[in-house]
Amino acid sequence: MIPIVIGLIIMGAYFEIRSSAFLSAGNLTNLAIQASIFVILGMAEVWLLLLGEIDLSAGFTAGLGGAVAVILVDLQFHWPWYAAIGVALLVSVAIGALWGFMVIGLRLPSFIVTLAGQFGLEGCLIWMIDSQGTGGTISVHETVLYNIVYGNLTPLFTWIFIMGTVGLLVFSMIRKNASRAAQDLESQPILILSIKVVAMVVAGVVVALIFNHNRGESNGAFNLKIVGMPYAIVLVGAVLAIYTFILNKTKAGRYIYAIGGNAEAARRSGIAVNRYRLLAFMLTGLTAGIAGLVYVSQLNGIQDGIPGGNLVLYAVASAVIGGTSLFGGRGKMMHALIGGFVIGTIYNGLALLQFPAAQQYIATALVLLAAVTIDSTARRGSTIVK
Repeated sequence: MIPIVIGLIIMGAYFEIRSSAFLSAGNLTNLAIQASIFVILGMAEVWLLLLGEIDLSAGFTAGLGGAVAVILVDLQFHWPWYAAIGVALLVSVAIGALWGFMVIGLRLPSFIVTLAGQFGLEGCLIWMIDSQGTGGTISVHETVLYNIVYGNLTPLFTWIFIMGTVGLLVFSMIRKNASRAAQDLESQPILILSIKVVAMVVAGVVVALIFNHNRGESNGAFNLKIVGMPYAIVLVGAVLAIYTFILNKTKAGRYIYAIGGNAEAARRSGIAVNRYRLLAFMLTGLTAGIAGLVYVSQLNGIQDGIPGGNLVLYAVASAVIGGTSLFGGRGKMMHALIGGFVIGTIYNGLALLQFPAAQQYIATALVLLAAVTIDSTARRGSTIVK
């Protein structure tokens, strides 16, 4: 990920030189919110990319899940928010399970199944929204859904959340290093470890200061104060932590890596390959549903013309740019976080500079091609070494 992080820093410096507003607290917070959708959808794709599979319908799965939540809390239904969100996520999981059964049971390629699913879900989404008789747009009138993006932690809880997260990461890193040293395995020198710890603490302080800076506007008697970390960022952090734990610390995570590395070897070793492949499809659906909740909150509603195709391409790009392999067996949820911020930075920076949409697409394409080239080259180099 080091070249990607360096590239992200270079892009940030370029956009700041071109526009001094890029590194303002308000724009950086806006960038984080914009990137959160790409990050969560990227994490959805990581589950299948680890197996060498893909889900091209994730963008419309997110849209359909978000639409279910918006419709159930509004209009004639008036469901409580927790029930509506629960049903929306169940629908998303069911969609993922359907693709999984078709790929596994019928032995169809996931590319074709989910491509067909993309068109089918788009039709379902249009029918569902248009049948409500609201002109193709349904607004969010429920506080919890609205506050996913537009609600914020208090400044105190922002500090507690960020520094608590940094503390857990530092503790985990030190404990892991000490454990490796105790087993006479390769471990990091104290100097390098100390530099990493200091860098993480400094980064945490900077992020907290950015989120706690007033992003509101003052105009004479009118004074709008907006401070604190948006709940959407907290949601991204929670999903990232849970999924990273599953991949690194549970049997399911280890088996998914094993299947992605060599499915036949995993089968011969006694792993129920199809069961864990189905689990990955379901987790992809669940994660897409979570992204859909963030999406409808950001839009303050849902439309029958959402760019689900673009969203899924950004999702795959986020995972691959961050370092997840398209060939299976290699990847982390952190890759979707890094790649999602790369996509978000391109999207935000070029829009801030008022570049036309054509150039935004071209820039994203070049970054994705570069990332895939690096991935393919690294894979060939690894094969030659073996």
